[in-house]
Amino acid sequence: MGYKLSKTIVLVGLMGAGKTAVGKLVAATLGVPFIDSDEEIEKAANMTIAEIFVRDGEPFFRQKESLVLNRLLDGTPCILSTGGGAYMSADNRDLIAKKGVALWLRADLDLLWDRVKAKDTRPLLQVTNPKEKLAELYKTRTPHYAQADLAVDAERNLSLDAMAKKTVETLLGSATSGVTKDT
Repeated sequence: MGYKLSKTIVLVGLMGAGKTAVGKLVAATLGVPFIDSDEEIEKAANMTIAEIFVRDGEPFFRQKESLVLNRLLDGTPCILSTGGGAYMSADNRDLIAKKGVALWLRADLDLLWDRVKAKDTRPLLQVTNPKEKLAELYKTRTPHYAQADLAVDAERNLSLDAMAKKTVETLLGSATSGVTKDT
C-alpha cells in the first residue's frame, strides 16, 4: 500500500533544517516524487545558486525562484524542498497556501549552525561573520516560517530516518496535509 498526495507538500525552513535530506526520505517513504526547487532553478539557469547570486544578485534570484515555485506547484503533487528564503515572500506564501501545504522543519539556531558551518555552498553565509548572519536570518525568518500549515521539530539526537518518520507521522495525522493512504 502506498500513499497519495492531493497537493504538494512544501518543506520550508532555514538552511540546515534538513529540507532536502529529510524530504528525500519522506518522499521515498510515501512513494511520491521529490523535487528540490534550488536544483530546478540551477537547471533552468544552467548555473549554481551561488553563481546566480554573484552574477545577478539576490533580488533576481528571488524573482526566478518564485517563477519556478509556481511552475512546480502546478505540477504533479510531490514533496518539494525550497530554499530557505523562498517562504519570505508574501506572494510565495500565498501561492503555497493556495496550491500546496507548507511544512516547517523547525530547528534551533545552534543545531542549524552545527549543520552549515563547514559548508561553503551557502551564498548568504559568505560574509565576515557567518554565525552572526545565520542568527540574523533566524530572527527575521522565524515569524514567517511560523505561518506554515504544519511544523516538525528537529532535534539534535534524531537521525535522518527518525526525522523523516516524525514528518510522515505529522503529515498522516493532519487532516489538511492532503496525504492519504492509497487503497
